[in-house]
Formats: sequence, C-alpha cells, structure tokens
Amino acid sequence: MKQRSLLRALACYYPKSLRDPGDFGGLMAGRIPNDVHKILLCLDFDDEVWDFAAKERPDLILTHHPFIFGTPAKVLKADPVKKTLYKKITANGFCVYSIHTNFDAGTPGMNDALVEELGLTNVRHLEGSTMARGGDLAAPMEVHDFARYAKEKLGVSYGLLIAAGKATVSSVAIIGGGGWFENELAQKCGYDIYISGDMPHHGRREVVLRHYNYLDLPHEIEHVFMAQMKKTLLLIDPTLEVVTIDHEKLPEVI
Repeated sequence: MKQRSLLRALACYYPKSLRDPGDFGGLMAGRIPNDVHKILLCLDFDDEVWDFAAKERPDLILTHHPFIFGTPAKVLKADPVKKTLYKKITANGFCVYSIHTNFDAGTPGMNDALVEELGLTNVRHLEGSTMARGGDLAAPMEVHDFARYAKEKLGVSYGLLIAAGKATVSSVAIIGGGGWFENELAQKCGYDIYISGDMPHHGRREVVLRHYNYLDLPHEIEHVFMAQMKKTLLLIDPTLEVVTIDHEKLPEVI
C-alpha cells in the first residue's frame, strides 16, 4: 500500500486533532517507505522488541506509546540506551511511527476496545472527556466481584480497588493508562465505578473522601492496542501483513 494512502486513511480514524496538548506522535525514527506491505505492532518499541523486528523485517513499526516523547535531541541526549537503539533503527533501515492519544480518543480506539473486553452495553463517551467511555453491565455485580471480573477480562494479574462507594456496580466508566484524574467526572456523570491506572496517593485519598469506587489497573491493559489497530489496518487494506508482539510482562505479585 502506498505510504501516503495509508497515513491518510489512519488519519481518518485517528486525526492529529485528537491528540492531547503536549503529546508526541507521528514519525519517531527512520523514513517511511513509499510502499508499505508489512507492519509490526507493539505498545512500546524497545530493546526487547529488537530481535523480533530484525527477524520480521517490517516496512513499518507502529507503536502506541511514542518511542521519543519530546524533542529527539533532548531525549536522545538524556537517554543513552534509547540513543543506541535509535542508531540501530536508522542504520538498519527500520521506521518507527507512533499513534498515541489520538488512538485513545479515536473510534475505534483504545477505550472502545476496553469497553468491548468488559462486555459493556449502551456504550457512550463520558461527557466532558475526549477519551473515557462509559457503559452498563449486563447484570449488576458486587463491587469486589466486578473488580475480579475486570482484572480477568482485561488480562492483568493484579489491581488496586478502592471500594468506598456503592456496594453494587451497574455502570462503569473507563480510560486506559493514566487517566485517573477524570474519576471525579465519572462520579458526577453517575457511573458506579471508574477504571484507570497510575493513580498517586493523594488521588486515592480524594476518592475515599468522596465515597466513590475506583479500580486502578496497570498500564498494561493497553495491550488491546495491537488487536484493535490490526482490525483498523485490515479494514484499510486487507492485503497488509500485520504482525504483533505483546512483550510487556507485568511485575510479579508477591
């Protein structure tokens, strides 16, 4: 597929206008070839992916999290490990391209995939949020039972539950990654529990004092990026070869 046609089609689903202010995305390293036939998908491109990429030889490596978050000169100067990998990428003719918060906000995007995994119905955008989605459970669940259900459905081995709100959960709001700060908005919109990740201590205290339910699940729930992006790419061009690597292992629970 022609590079220009591929990027134009991706922009229809995940336009740059949906990016958060201060986000970084687009071309990270190398040059996109004129013709793209094989694409490798991963959450992050790092040294753990290198051998797989070298074996597969994709025309394009498409990541969710930006390989370089900031200006290249500043990031590569501060991170010698990333600088070494950057040199290997360019020397071997690879190309790394990232679609980050515009994928989170886009449709079908990150948060659409998460609500689908949870089996929510009557799905809608969280009013006042560009990314978060909300929906209803098929049947009410006790809050601890729901936390265990969500952990299993989203493929992670642990979570942090604050059960300070309703004992029974019927409606759920969710955002992948570090969108914990929108939990108050979810509460105001009437959702029984909010799911996100990376919440600091002071945020947890605020949730407790507001008598709300919050489930902190690790950032790795965003591994749904690969399956969701693969669906989009094959809608754009069914002849594309799309390979994925889900290499990010969770820390051990002890």
